[in-house]
Amino acid sequence: MSKTIIVSNRLPISLRHRNGRFEFKPSAGGLATGLGSIYKEGDNIWIGWPGNTVDDPEQRAEIILELHDLKMAPVFLSKEDVEEFYEGFSNETLWPAFHYFTQYMIYNPEHWEAYVRVNQKFCDAILKKAGPDDTIWIHDYQLLLLPQMLREVLPNATIAFFQHIPFPSYEIIRMIPWRKELLAGMCGADLIGFHTYDDMRHFLSAVGRINGLSSESGYIQAENRIINVDSFPMGIDYDKFAKQAKSKRTLSFVEEFGKQVEDQKLLLTIDRLDYSKGIPQRIQAFNQLLEQHKELHGKVSMIMIVVPSRDKVQSYKELKEEIDLLVGRINSEYSTLNWVPVHYFYRSFPFEELSAFYNMSDIALVTPLRDGMNLVCKEFVASKTDQTGVLILSEMAGASKELQDAILVNPNDRQGVVDAIFNALSMPLDEQIARMNSMQESLKKYDVFQWVKVFMDRLDHVKKKQEELTSKDVDTKVMNEIQASFKKAKKAILFLDYDGTLTGFHSDPQKAVPDDELRGIVKDLSELAQVVIISGRDKDTLGRWFEGQHIDMIAEHGVWVKKKEDKGDWELYAEVEDGWKDDIRKVMEYYVLRTPGAFIEEKHHSLVWHYRKVESGLGDLRMRELFSHLKYMARGHNLQVLEGNMVLEIKRPDINKGRAATAMMKGMEYDFILAIGDDWTDEDTFKAMPKNAYSIRVGYAYTQANFNIKSVKQVRQLLQKLTS
Repeated sequence: MSKTIIVSNRLPISLRHRNGRFEFKPSAGGLATGLGSIYKEGDNIWIGWPGNTVDDPEQRAEIILELHDLKMAPVFLSKEDVEEFYEGFSNETLWPAFHYFTQYMIYNPEHWEAYVRVNQKFCDAILKKAGPDDTIWIHDYQLLLLPQMLREVLPNATIAFFQHIPFPSYEIIRMIPWRKELLAGMCGADLIGFHTYDDMRHFLSAVGRINGLSSESGYIQAENRIINVDSFPMGIDYDKFAKQAKSKRTLSFVEEFGKQVEDQKLLLTIDRLDYSKGIPQRIQAFNQLLEQHKELHGKVSMIMIVVPSRDKVQSYKELKEEIDLLVGRINSEYSTLNWVPVHYFYRSFPFEELSAFYNMSDIALVTPLRDGMNLVCKEFVASKTDQTGVLILSEMAGASKELQDAILVNPNDRQGVVDAIFNALSMPLDEQIARMNSMQESLKKYDVFQWVKVFMDRLDHVKKKQEELTSKDVDTKVMNEIQASFKKAKKAILFLDYDGTLTGFHSDPQKAVPDDELRGIVKDLSELAQVVIISGRDKDTLGRWFEGQHIDMIAEHGVWVKKKEDKGDWELYAEVEDGWKDDIRKVMEYYVLRTPGAFIEEKHHSLVWHYRKVESGLGDLRMRELFSHLKYMARGHNLQVLEGNMVLEIKRPDINKGRAATAMMKGMEYDFILAIGDDWTDEDTFKAMPKNAYSIRVGYAYTQANFNIKSVKQVRQLLQKLTS
């Protein structure tokens, strides 16, 4: 039976050392809740670090046995691993980069080596448990290299990756010296998930610009498979929070705490100690509120819970000191005998007490400077069983994309936050209920269990899509079949595209001259069959490159034809009116001026805008702009705009490779037909082929062809096989 393996840096338990032995404390995190439904079923298992260093082999063996009963397997890390991989690279390079705090980024090669080493440790631990049919779901930024490490050993495995923190823009990611390896690591997965569309967009842009992988509609074309990238906003266990808020235990805490704050309006803020959470800015905004609105003195208090985290790291130590100082200052300035503006707790609270804080607070102030999702705001909304209360939420939190009925603020606009708090304090009850009701309906529907289900369904969908493409793969079996069919044939014809099919692409198109190997292949084939080079290239270039070869040629997508028996000049197959060219050329020239590296190629029947030499992101952007512009103009002239490999071509729609190929075969009876091409212009050839033809597209794009083949190298191997 296949199983699901969940992998995260930390297991959903904490290992505590007490009185000379270890004991386990379960985690109350959102991920542990959501994935509990998966890893506890069947043979499924959760693999991760138990949260403490264990050096004694006997203790390790004991822990392995105990965790096995809990359906978990540990990855033991040394003290050095924890310092260099976790505290070092993960939290001093990736965390600040992904949260846009570039001033805290550290580029330490030893930390990077530790990151690679620990990802390999995780890989080894998984390989001990994983079978070829298992699903492996990897979580978060500490394990970015792991998907590709697993893919190399288990090429057909089902691997998913989900990132729980933001993914930064290309400008930030390119600052990391090891950015290419990190992105390649993530691309080992079949499905890559983020909380928001923005994160997904940033990732696709980075992979395109840094690793050169093109994408379309959220699908990346990797070397031999497609990878889906999508956004899956994570929810919470809604019922758990709603139920807890009504429980006797929680209500007794509400009563007890209520006596101490009496009838004050309460603002609640809960965060882990981290510079991305904007805690000092929040205290300053509350201070400004008290400065500007003296009438609120004694009537409003802030309950501020900061959960200790990484307080040995210097930047966190300094942050803690700054928060202590700001709270001390505001309380010393405004406190009276019966009123304290900020109730500050630097510790974590049990679930029942947290629920009481959510239940009794009038306003939740959730204003991180940058956050992947932020579940605190969702927990607050779920806990408001009477539907009163107001959520003030930062636009920089992933949750803001869903909770549109919160008061959304820019955390860097202090006056905006002050005004939001003031408006929240005076918001009419019916408006509070309407907003809260709308948010609760959304959270009930998209809870954490729905998140898991949607993600796993999507993973199944991607694997099916990959299988469709793989079933069309030109493997050894298909090659042998084509070879056998070719050997039996009495009259065979081969339609071969040139660029991207017989030869790779060159930054200067005029330098993509056929090499000796290709000349030899074409010569050998032409002695056994009718060979037609069918290209978008101009006739003069094709004629020069294949001079002396006993083959037919179709140039410029079917405008010019040269037959081997004619021996003479090219024939104009399609007479074309080209009065449209001047208007189109002006537009293309305008885009050349705006795009360093782009140039125009003029053919008899078409104009081609090349952008292979253009900086990657800019080339795609300008191509999209030009495509829209030309599409609009094309209607008036009855023209067609075609997107090729790093080119945009505009021509008459009635001139295409398919039409020319059909004309070439007219009146002839062929018992073997093969067509190979690599881009959209070749789709016309594939469509024109009879049912018994072999049509092959190079690369793994969606196609009318019967088969896909990996690369130019494999095309040549296939053609050599036919001549052997």
